[in-house]
Amino acid sequence: MLVREQSSRDSDVDYGRRLSGVFESLVRRKQVDSENVTRENHHHQLAKKLSTLDLVAIGVGATIGAGVYILVGTVSREHAGPSLTISFFIAGVAAALSAFCYAELACRCPSAGSAYHYTYICVGEGVAWLVGWALILEWTIGGSTVARGITPNLALFLGGEDKLPVFLARITIPGLGIVVDPCAAILICIVTALLCFGIKKSSLAQTIVTTINVCALLFIAIVGGYLGFRDGWVGYELPNGYFPFGVNGMFAGSAVVFFSYIGFDSITSTAEEMKNPQRDLPLGIGLTMLICSVLYMLVSTVIVGLVPYYALDPDTPISSAFASYGVQWAMYVITVGAVTALFASLLGSILPQPRILMAMARDGLLPSIFADINKHTQVPVKGTIITGLFAAALAFFMDVSQLAGMVSVGTLLAFTTVALSVLILRYVPPHESPLPSSLQEAINSKLSQLDGESPETDSNVVGDSSSSSDKGNTMLSYPLIERDVSREEKRRKTAAWAIALVCIGILIVTFTASAKYLPSIPRFVSCGVGGVLLLGSLIVLASLDQDDARHSFGHRGGFACPYVPFLPAACILINSYLLIDLGLATWIRVSVWFAVGALVYVFYGRTHSSLVNAVYVRTDYVDEICCSSNHVA
Repeated sequence: MLVREQSSRDSDVDYGRRLSGVFESLVRRKQVDSENVTRENHHHQLAKKLSTLDLVAIGVGATIGAGVYILVGTVSREHAGPSLTISFFIAGVAAALSAFCYAELACRCPSAGSAYHYTYICVGEGVAWLVGWALILEWTIGGSTVARGITPNLALFLGGEDKLPVFLARITIPGLGIVVDPCAAILICIVTALLCFGIKKSSLAQTIVTTINVCALLFIAIVGGYLGFRDGWVGYELPNGYFPFGVNGMFAGSAVVFFSYIGFDSITSTAEEMKNPQRDLPLGIGLTMLICSVLYMLVSTVIVGLVPYYALDPDTPISSAFASYGVQWAMYVITVGAVTALFASLLGSILPQPRILMAMARDGLLPSIFADINKHTQVPVKGTIITGLFAAALAFFMDVSQLAGMVSVGTLLAFTTVALSVLILRYVPPHESPLPSSLQEAINSKLSQLDGESPETDSNVVGDSSSSSDKGNTMLSYPLIERDVSREEKRRKTAAWAIALVCIGILIVTFTASAKYLPSIPRFVSCGVGGVLLLGSLIVLASLDQDDARHSFGHRGGFACPYVPFLPAACILINSYLLIDLGLATWIRVSVWFAVGALVYVFYGRTHSSLVNAVYVRTDYVDEICCSSNHVA
């Protein structure tokens, strides 16, 4: 009986340890890539060849897709009317909030992992895996959707689908009803091959097609402006005024066109390939947002002014607007712009994906084949080929337009976690860093030194004995020499609770605002409670001093996000609302993808993570331990 009770007790302990191990794996955080890590993994480094001009070309090309050639018609007809320009402006301001957050983290943590990397450092492995897995979905479906959109535009340029070469024309498989698109698959293979030749050649191709697209948009603005001043802006001379759908319609239009600004985050995935990331990243992101915003507003101002919003063709609004003035030949210029915009967007969709996979493989969460860098081209050729073939197969066999909403989940989730990471970095930056277990001897030496200096603080220097034996999860703490330590810990706890309550308040507000099926009174009360919680937590957070350790976190210098904590909180609020408002059908599809990702993480990523045997020490001691280890070696 005693043996049975003892074995039962042991099994309960083992089960508890397993649960504890799973939880610890979800919250463990990696270190910002340092010079030591760079030297240690030199064979995994990418070529630093990109300049600010290259970044702007990649960002503008990835952001301005052919959607603007259609959105102008649909959004003005259904939501905004002549106030479409203001809708684009508001959406641009909302997207700029995320751009500010990206700019700071990209300067401090320049890595190919983009939002996945920032989240891994500031939030934890579990959320980082979720973000990385969502980004894989975003770039795959996004690239396949764009590729299938090129075929009809190419057919329009040539004069009809019957003018396409046989090997490019869409074919319906008898009996299955599947429409295969060889043109889309071939284009993805061409882009994949181009990306394998090196980042500089890829950026040159992106610069060329983006320049053609920008010239087409400028043509629309200049020639359309001339026609408007010559014949009068009939689109603005309407009896129902500038806001035919009211101010609410204008804001609804902003929510729709917000997704036309998605794409600038692809810049941050090339952070390791920049010559000077601290300078070039903020400039690249800022110029990308400025160029896209100006072009969007110019085109929308001209088109809704040339033709009344209700008379715009929802499928070809720009071409039909010019045709109404007898400028039919402009269709060819506009079609060239749409095709080049799609090609640039396709290149911008496939470029970041192998780099995200490479970052996850470096951390051990995916097989190491994705982390291989070709020694000649200095790009992840194997990962590029694998992702290109998968995207090509998807574009060839499937009409992925129904899955397009899933693309937004990855982007909005990344925007949200990046803004959260900025709050964590400013107020509660990680004060412990993981070191490889190979440095255990140097860590023990430092531990002995601290024990000798402060024998009364053994329990504070080392964790409890039960945890210290679990795979080297030993943790060095500050010796209690300074009296201000307890005050600093109190500030960190208050800040952490305030950030958590800000997020809870945002979730209550956004969920209640989206739940239109709720009665008005409970909805109003819930929004009020969430708003009070959000504002109160923000006031508490703003009254606290930001952590001094933020100045030494990651790479120094570069851009700093302004108006913290208000700007990141506004970013989280906007993106959370858009996430919840995507609809139940989209979330059901995404849940299936996340369930597959959870299985991959549990059975592979969690056990192969580079942090499995990591030893966590106080950040203050990392450099000293590494130096002593190098000295011994």
